[in-house]
Amino acid sequence: MPSVLYSTNLRSPDVSLKDALLQGQAPDKGLYMPREIPRIPLDEIVGFRDKSYPEIAFAVLKRYTQGLIPDDGLIRLCAECYNYDVPLEKVYDRNYLMRLDQGPTASFKDFAARMMARMMRYFLAQEGAGHDRNSPGVSDRVPSRGELVILTATSGDTGSAVANAFHNVDGISMVVLFPMKEVSARQRKQMTTLGGNVTVIGVDGQFDDCQALVKRAFADPDLKRIRFSSANSINIGRLLPQAVYYLYAWARLQENNEAAIISVPSGNFGDICGGLIAREMGLPVSRYVIATNANDEFPKFVATGRYEKIVPSRVCISNAMNVGHPSNLPRLVALYGGAMDEQGKVTKEPDFAAMRRDIYSVSINDEETRQAIKNAWSRHKTMLEPHGAVGWAGLQKYLADEGQRDKGTKGQSADPSMPLCVSIETAHPAKFPEEIQRLLNVDPPLPPSLAGLDTKPEHYEKGPNEYGWFKDFLSRVFK
Repeated sequence: MPSVLYSTNLRSPDVSLKDALLQGQAPDKGLYMPREIPRIPLDEIVGFRDKSYPEIAFAVLKRYTQGLIPDDGLIRLCAECYNYDVPLEKVYDRNYLMRLDQGPTASFKDFAARMMARMMRYFLAQEGAGHDRNSPGVSDRVPSRGELVILTATSGDTGSAVANAFHNVDGISMVVLFPMKEVSARQRKQMTTLGGNVTVIGVDGQFDDCQALVKRAFADPDLKRIRFSSANSINIGRLLPQAVYYLYAWARLQENNEAAIISVPSGNFGDICGGLIAREMGLPVSRYVIATNANDEFPKFVATGRYEKIVPSRVCISNAMNVGHPSNLPRLVALYGGAMDEQGKVTKEPDFAAMRRDIYSVSINDEETRQAIKNAWSRHKTMLEPHGAVGWAGLQKYLADEGQRDKGTKGQSADPSMPLCVSIETAHPAKFPEEIQRLLNVDPPLPPSLAGLDTKPEHYEKGPNEYGWFKDFLSRVFK
């Protein structure tokens, strides 16, 4: 049966995955979630150990695409999306990094953006007289560019990942907003050197401002003639593919079906929601460590039961996590039986006891982030970037609280009494060369995906943090 999705604001009709994907946000400003999360039998998850990443992605995603995308088509999409490595790096004892930085933009967001782009392409092609030329058994006709306009706000890696994923995809135009002063030069150039169907706007504000502009445009009746969707993690098409790599890591590393501890650096909370969905699908996890930077609204929410946004968000070196009000928090609250609207108002309390049992949430400041980068390098010759360092520092704090301090050295035999721990590295260190050079006196190696980027010409608009300006821009460009 095809998946049915509901809005977290509970005031919009249920929709199919196709409609949720193409709409992005529900009409009541809520976020789409599966009405039922399908379970994968444990023996099947264990069997993922012997499967390739594309095969695991197919096994997970087919449970949501049944009746919408034929299996042979989905298999081909998975092979097309995931044609790069997913390293699991042992750091010490049974503590691992999952490096999600080997894709075309050296960011974990490649995993979701590439699949979302291809699913959108497939569904758009189905709608009209034409079809997706890359889908089996269909004609060569595709929709004209501009049929769907994707609005995306980015605090760093989202913009580059989705811009690359959707670059020159027929039937789709992209508008990416980023805070001018809060992205690294390489993050910016990954967006601004593309051109084609990708329009990039630098906003004189913060990520939360960019996000607010996008959400307001979605709800503006004057812009209803433009068919909008989102490639931000408010789109369920971003979260479902992210569930895959948690299952992949556990299957590769587990012994005796043990539950793992997984640490996730978190800003807008899309990645951790993907992890929680994986748990609901059957992934054995004893604890999720949710590590934020100085934007500590969530750790305080878990501790006190009271939610307070941080306005303006605090600027940290882990720039992609500079989020004072995570868009995906209503999804996390929903997974624990509660309800939260898009403004952060809790209308039904979640099960805080269960949340505190399952989640260890901690805030890591910039000093601790930098120290984690230096310690990982000096003790283990493991190179972290600022976001992955937040996740790693969060894991070390959790282990210290549990009496399991970092005493290991790289390459030693694992202590079988230690729990299996996986920390997520979300971006390649070469995306933040100045910080790495300053802390380690080492030049991070440049991956092929970033080669030649520094010399490419840039093209982007600059705009104020004013909705009137943004609305006028959209009206002029998409007449």
